[in-house]
Amino acid sequence: MNYLLNFPLVAKVATDDYVGFTFFVGCMAMMAASVFFFLSMNSFDKKWRTSILVSGLITFIAAVHYWYMRDYWAANMESPTFFRYVDWILTVPLMCVEFYLILKIAGAKKALMWKLIFLSVIMLITGYIGEAVDIPNAQIWGLVSGIAYFAIVYEIWLGSAKKLAVAAGGSVLQAHKTLCWFVLVGWAIYPIGYMAGTPGWYDGIFGGLSLDVVYNIGDAINKIGFGLVIYNLAVQQTEKA
Repeated sequence: MNYLLNFPLVAKVATDDYVGFTFFVGCMAMMAASVFFFLSMNSFDKKWRTSILVSGLITFIAAVHYWYMRDYWAANMESPTFFRYVDWILTVPLMCVEFYLILKIAGAKKALMWKLIFLSVIMLITGYIGEAVDIPNAQIWGLVSGIAYFAIVYEIWLGSAKKLAVAAGGSVLQAHKTLCWFVLVGWAIYPIGYMAGTPGWYDGIFGGLSLDVVYNIGDAINKIGFGLVIYNLAVQQTEKA
């Protein structure tokens, strides 16, 4: 009982701990986004509610993981790589699902969804192996992960997903383009971070800035931004209906 009384319920964050600060802010920002998405669901036409629900799930899952990662950082002062990849293995495939959901209006099949999910899982599993399990061969695993990433980029920019978006046109096409830019530019921070975190590769690319700060800011922008694009599309489609 004394142990429980002495155990801190909230991890202490030093005033100059910028990594811990970004974990906390990232958690709060994504939790707020989740509440926003969940509460707005009933405002839209029924066919767009699933997309908004998925957007809320993405930020909610990330917020929970960021709470754990903040505590892990405060206790150990080391990057919570395992928790971060658990977060990504759940949220990144859901972000891929969003492409399928918005393109259903143009006749997207579930095969597209499963293809994007498969590529995202390969990208993340091989990335984790290279970053945390088989570090001496990180470059090989990083190459495989990078190939899966660029396969996703190709599919949404030039493949069947792009053709479906063009067929849908209007606000769906615009939303698709914006999500594509998030994947090309926003997601690029992850392979760049992977290279920067690989000893003997590009480990000085950020000039001493903690990769956790880069990841935390990138995560919040990408996940919340994804959801806001979907939200805007749902608003436009509901008003048009």
